[in-house]
Amino acid sequence: MSKNTNGKIRLSKVSLLHYVRLIYRSVIFIALLVFYILNKVNGETQVIDRLEGTPLLILFVWVVFILEMVYRFFPSKLESPGCQKQFACNYKKTGKTDIIIQDNNATVLVLIIWIGFNMIFGGLHMMGILDDGFMLLLCSAYSVCDVICILFFCPFQTWLLKNKCCSTCRIYNWDYAMMFTPLFFVRKSYLWALLLISFILLIRWEITFYKHSERFSENTNSFLKCENCNEKLCAHKKQLHSLWNKVEEYYETREKLLKE
Repeated sequence: MSKNTNGKIRLSKVSLLHYVRLIYRSVIFIALLVFYILNKVNGETQVIDRLEGTPLLILFVWVVFILEMVYRFFPSKLESPGCQKQFACNYKKTGKTDIIIQDNNATVLVLIIWIGFNMIFGGLHMMGILDDGFMLLLCSAYSVCDVICILFFCPFQTWLLKNKCCSTCRIYNWDYAMMFTPLFFVRKSYLWALLLISFILLIRWEITFYKHSERFSENTNSFLKCENCNEKLCAHKKQLHSLWNKVEEYYETREKLLKE
């Protein structure tokens, strides 16, 4: 975010791109949800087969997420510093040598929780209670939640990792692998392609972390410092928290007046 000539804060290009993603991912999720419900009401047992009857829709969604992931393999000024810190071109030495990554140990806990959580859905799928269409819908829901975590509230950051912001997030590039985890249980090659690329992204991220940990630490990489951030989402989140507090204060005051 930055201030215009009137002193008002406007969204940075990176933040604006997050909102664009939130919009089209939400549209995709709503469309899939409506399609799923309507087909279930009409007694269709294999919703994903019905969905494949409209190949252009499947192709569009598939291409969108493939392009998103391929884009992550390269440095970009339109992506968050959170995923861009892995690249050598974004390593700006601070002169310090102590690599401090406070949330590193919590990554194992996040991994265990995420696998355990999705094994519940996977188990229900293998039992025949949930179908392929539901697993696809779950992936779409995860894709929306992914952007919500960036823009508004991230439970992993708040409750487990305790990182300062998305820029210093230890697991930023796990997002697509986490998003497409349910596809592991769906026997569709074109969907497994999404899962495969997402895991390649994750593996590359982890290899880079262990070979060049200095790029992931704010203490050794000034690219991660607030003054060098091109995203400025923290200012946006502070505005939202401030607005929420004002709304709460309004209703508290209103309730007191009604009681008098």
